[in-house]
Amino acid sequence: MRSKGVLHADTEILVPFFDVDTMNVVWHGHYVKYLEVARCALLDKIGHNYDAMVASGYAWPVIDLQLRYVRGAVFGQKLNVRANLVEWENRLKISYLISDLHSGERLTRACSVQVAVDMGSREMQLASPKVFTDAVERALP
Repeated sequence: MRSKGVLHADTEILVPFFDVDTMNVVWHGHYVKYLEVARCALLDKIGHNYDAMVASGYAWPVIDLQLRYVRGAVFGQKLNVRANLVEWENRLKISYLISDLHSGERLTRACSVQVAVDMGSREMQLASPKVFTDAVERALP
């Protein structure tokens, strides 16, 4: 879960009231939503977002998701969610860091893994489609 990655995107999140529980901390399941926002920003930066994935004939389901909670975020807190591209040639692996926007204090670390699935045959691909790897290669510094 600690991989820095070769490309990253940062997203600012303001914790809304409806994401917190009775203890005024973000309910654990809502962190997944924050990861998705950051993942979409990273895919936009790559130039191959979910719309482009579908247009190319592939779905990219999440097959693994890990989160490590360090400190709970609270209502009204401004967060930075960083998504780091770690792997892309055989699967899409992204590591995440959720931190307090102002202090930089680490709140949560996470990692997601997605694989390409041919939408016609519904078969999992053993390598990422060339259309995706080409987009990543173009986006790399």
